[in-house]
Amino acid sequence: MEVRIQAIHFDIAEKLTAFINKKAERIQRHYPDITTTEVILKVVKPETSMNKEAVIKLVVPQQEDMVATKVADSFEEAVDLCLEALERQLEKKKAKK
Repeated sequence: MEVRIQAIHFDIAEKLTAFINKKAERIQRHYPDITTTEVILKVVKPETSMNKEAVIKLVVPQQEDMVATKVADSFEEAVDLCLEALERQLEKKKAKK
């Protein structure tokens, strides 16, 4: 699985990259059909709390791409919230089959 991480208007820390890769691997273990995980991180202005936005897109062949967007106090929290939402979407898709 390929993980693409894009940070808009800031430099991403190595620690955050490792965190995202670890989380992406975990979701990949549960849903092996995922081929690509795209993560876009950006700081929403104005500079207040709840200004870190994460957008995660999962690419699954022969299915619609799944996307989740969340805003939180930290990028780690926003990524966690996105992945929780995507796991729920994947569970719903699995249940329909």
